[in-house]
Amino acid sequence: MEQYQGKSVFGGVAIGRIHVFSKGQQQVKRIKVQDTEAEKKRYREAVQTAITELQGLYDKALKEVGEANAAIFEMHQMMLEDEDFTESVENIIDSQSVNAEYAVASTGDNFAQMFASMDDEYMRGRAADVKDISERLVSVLNGASRQQMDADEPVIVMAVDLAPSETVQMDKDKVLSFVTTQGSVNSHTAILARTMSIPALIGVDMPLDAELEGKFAIVDGDNGTVYIDPSEDVLAQMQEKKEQAEEKKQLLQQLKGKETITKDGKKIKLYANIGNSKDLAMVLQNDAEGIGLFRSEFLYLEKEDYPTENEQFMVYKMVAETMAGKQVIIRTLDIGADKQCDYFNMDPEDNPALGYRAIRICLTRPEVFKTQLRALYRASAFGNISIMYPMITSVWEVKQIKKIVEEVKAELRSQNIEFGEVAQGIMIETPAAVMISRELAKEVDFFSIGTNDLTQYTLAIDRQNPKLDDFYDAHHPAVLEMIRMVAQNAHAEAFGPVSVVSLVQIWN
Repeated sequence: MEQYQGKSVFGGVAIGRIHVFSKGQQQVKRIKVQDTEAEKKRYREAVQTAITELQGLYDKALKEVGEANAAIFEMHQMMLEDEDFTESVENIIDSQSVNAEYAVASTGDNFAQMFASMDDEYMRGRAADVKDISERLVSVLNGASRQQMDADEPVIVMAVDLAPSETVQMDKDKVLSFVTTQGSVNSHTAILARTMSIPALIGVDMPLDAELEGKFAIVDGDNGTVYIDPSEDVLAQMQEKKEQAEEKKQLLQQLKGKETITKDGKKIKLYANIGNSKDLAMVLQNDAEGIGLFRSEFLYLEKEDYPTENEQFMVYKMVAETMAGKQVIIRTLDIGADKQCDYFNMDPEDNPALGYRAIRICLTRPEVFKTQLRALYRASAFGNISIMYPMITSVWEVKQIKKIVEEVKAELRSQNIEFGEVAQGIMIETPAAVMISRELAKEVDFFSIGTNDLTQYTLAIDRQNPKLDDFYDAHHPAVLEMIRMVAQNAHAEAFGPVSVVSLVQIWN
């Protein structure tokens, strides 16, 4: 048995035979030409043919993986018409008197290297997109068809990397799992794999040779492991794990599409909580009616430096588009206490749970706060986004937030950047917020009661201290009374119904 490790893109267990997907490198020769105008005409015709092909892929992806994930093929069409790309190709043809294939391949390599060298992770991911469109153009110019997977039974697909177009063209009924030796967790192929709920790994350090073809293997997407010719013990263990997951999935599927109604007949909205975009597949798979809490601090905790506005925007936009009009409530940065971020350079505190955290950081570091708000408002043009602010203790804080929000909206308007209507809400997780909840209700659109922190602060118990587990009681009469008080005060100010999302949420 051989065992290899990689990064998990989507969990689950796949058991089956291996198919090694080889792109079959296209040979591009540098050929001198006399008629450069004819070569440029060939190039322009190839662009139109490629755009038609991509439209077909878009239509196919739209049916299989939804609008948000099909959008990559619209982006590829726009890249084909990019003036900089076209100018580079035609300049190489004119200045070097060479064939269109060579000019396209050279431009593709140059642009891919340029993107790959950028600091922005999202832009680095576009290197693969440039390679994909340039290879497509070369195929059209050569009159060659791009390789497609041919398998008689469902297989584990292994490749150096997979372009989105290659993934979409595969027969999904024949794919058990994706395993690549390269790639990014933020690549479009990774997103498609998560959307299709297919176990997938990237960055697996293993040789991809012809001898792997047809071998029996197991992909454990939960811990990022590939087993080649697994032992009987490992096979039995993985089969049991797979069966348990299938049973759980079947039970959940029985509830999919049904109304969420309590035993006493009240209809509620059941939302999901997520930490990052990787969780979206599970949100869709389990039929959540929206996202009640997107913990945006994980975008910061996963980085070694402040995430840029564009990095955040792309994540929020993707989540909003994927949820297709369903509500997405994004909590602003909640760093501090048990969630420390080294590059914030915060001083040690004797009691961080009562210290410099959440909205207190945002209001004293407006440059960080504004960057996130700009990203959120830009993304609101692409879906139903609401913003929620944590650790509120006063009306003054809310008014300061609203002032900064108006500044951000004014900046975006002055730059002609579109944004949508955004509901503004706050977390009720301190006794102070409970006691003034009626006044707070006049300032915002909704409340979310964070029961973990509210219990901690109400009972004066550090929820991170395991020695106090027996004393920590989220159903303590004092905590329940505070929840009741918030609901009464909120409804007195014409707030709407109460829903539960691992915390209590009250809407205006």
